[in-house]
This record gives sequence, C-alpha cells and structure tokens, in this order.
Amino acid sequence: MAQTALLIDLVKAALRQRGITYAQIATALDLSESSVKRLFAHKDMPITRLESICGVMNLELADLFELTQSSQRRLTELTEDQERALVDEPKLLMVGVLVLSHWTVEEILQEYQLTQPQLVGLLTRLDRLRLIDLLPGNRIKVRLARNFSWRKGGPIQRFFEERVQRQFFDSSFLGPGELRLTVHGSISPRANALLQQRMRKLAEELDALAEEDKRLDQRSRAGTTLVIAIRPWELSLFTEFRQRKPDLRSVPTAAPASRSAR
Repeated sequence: MAQTALLIDLVKAALRQRGITYAQIATALDLSESSVKRLFAHKDMPITRLESICGVMNLELADLFELTQSSQRRLTELTEDQERALVDEPKLLMVGVLVLSHWTVEEILQEYQLTQPQLVGLLTRLDRLRLIDLLPGNRIKVRLARNFSWRKGGPIQRFFEERVQRQFFDSSFLGPGELRLTVHGSISPRANALLQQRMRKLAEELDALAEEDKRLDQRSRAGTTLVIAIRPWELSLFTEFRQRKPDLRSVPTAAPASRSAR
C-alpha cells in the first residue's frame, strides 16, 4: 500500500511537470474527471490503471518503479548532528541552502565571494554529511526527498526562530513578488485541521514548482520563501481585557500567512 501511494505521488509529480491535467487523463482513459480525482485522492490504484496513465505521458511503468526506489533512498529528515553542523558554520549553511535550491557550482561562484577551492571544500563536507553526492566535474546531486523537512524543534528551526524570523518579517510586503495576508476568524477544530491539510498541499505545490523550474537559468529564478502559520491565538491586548482567561485550544483562529521573495 505504501509503495502504491509513493508511485501515485510520483505520477502526480510527472503530470505537473508535463502540464497534463486530470481532465486530459479522464479523456484519454474514457473516465469522468471526478473519477480520476478519486483515484488519485484514495492513493490506491490498480497497476493496470497506473500503466495506462503512464502511457498518456509516454512514460514506462519500469521508469516509475526506478524513480520510486530512488525516492526511497533519499533523506526525509536530517539528524540532530547534521543540522548542528550546518548551523555551526554559516558558509556551510549558505552553500547547503543554495544547492538544495538547485544552484550549480558556476552559479554560486558568480554570485558569492567564494573561490573554487573553498566552494569545493564546502561541497565535500556536504557530501560527507550525506546531503548531496558530489559527482565528477563538480556536479551536484541532492540526496533529499521531495517530502524533506527540517527537524521539529531542531537546530535549523531554532536558528530560524532566533536569527531569521525577525529579518523575514521586517518588511512592508509591498514590493514585487511579496504578499502578506492576515486573516482572523473563530473556527472549529475540524476547520483548523482542514486548513492545515490545505497548507501542506500548498507547500507541496511550491516544492513541485521548484523542482520543475530547476532546469531554468539561475537568473530566471529568485530564492523564494513561503511561510504559512496557523494556531489558536489572540492578541495579548484582547486577553488582558477578557473577564476570564480563554481556553484557546477550543477556539482556534488563523494566524498570519506570509510570503516573501529574496
């Protein structure tokens, strides 16, 4: 079942990369679009159906199995020591973030004050940390899975909270490529859970678009950060004027959702 779900996720990613819609799949397979959506939503699909969908993309099922094995070998989370090694050396963290954003050696040397020996040395350390494979000709293969995330409460997350978060939000968010949305409302735990599910899907969409755009020249791309947050919360001013302290866990409200471009 887990293997099938991974195959389906890879098929969805392949469809996005090729710009093929569910409606086109439905037409090719003589199904309704709603039926196709259900097939993908349930994460359980007969191999014959997967093979038919791959046929629409001119993709062999064997290629899909190979992608699955490759994906399973990739890291979904770093260890505490791996994250700490990145945080302890700013240049290593910077280069790590750049290569995870699909920068090449040539592009990094053009934009940052690093010599080639310095950069190769940092890439070698990232290779030893198993974040990347440093290939002949200084080519870089990222070892992280598509569903990779930083450790909850780990060194990278703490680094963000202590040093990056204030810089990120120190903006009017009125410039090109910037948007800040603040929405407030009293919602149920069920609605809160539904919003969290949609937030995760949006994060997956950004990841898929980044994967698709990595083939573009670096000058055509901008490092972009998307921050979405939600929690039961209200301004302390409101809390102070309440006659009794509220149990915020039973009255969830949406916190700010923000997006910024580098």
